[in-house]
Amino acid sequence: MRELTYFIAASLDGYVAADDGGDPTDVSPGGFFLSQGDHSVPLIEAYPETLPGAVRQALGLDAENRVFDTVLMGRRTWELGVELGTTNAYPRLRNLVFSRTLGASPDPTVELVGTDPVERVRELKREPGLGIWLCGGGALAESLWPEIDRLVIKVNPVVIGAGVKLFESEQTDVRTLELTDHQIYGSGIAVLTYRKP
Repeated sequence: MRELTYFIAASLDGYVAADDGGDPTDVSPGGFFLSQGDHSVPLIEAYPETLPGAVRQALGLDAENRVFDTVLMGRRTWELGVELGTTNAYPRLRNLVFSRTLGASPDPTVELVGTDPVERVRELKREPGLGIWLCGGGALAESLWPEIDRLVIKVNPVVIGAGVKLFESEQTDVRTLELTDHQIYGSGIAVLTYRKP
């Protein structure tokens, strides 16, 4: 059965995006996640399919998908790409956008899902293929918590104080995970991999 991996960058205080939902990897003054450094090449080699199509093209990267063949995102995450002029940021992946407010997809390669996210992910897991990547956002991650098998968090050496949380909820239950791998880079990035016990 396929696995769902929440693979995302976060600040030390657990935020994955700015207050306005903007792209935290943006190089403008509003951006705060490191996109370059000694962590870049190892992550590109391990997860080439997580680079947006435009970045892959600019780098001349034609590597096959290694871990994922499907990407899931919430409406706000998807709209970051739309604002930059692309309706499908990951053309080498099957794209599913979860939204109860969007009427129709402007791109035939992007599937809009307005039904229960957990049930849709369970259906995806039963299909053949590579892994499923949850790339954002925090509200969708919270709703998919029962189906997340693995978390890969790129912890950035920054505290931002506010924004979109890793898991957007008011939940009070304790969630214990098992650390299965970690890499620490000179850039200050720590890549932490967890599994549910």
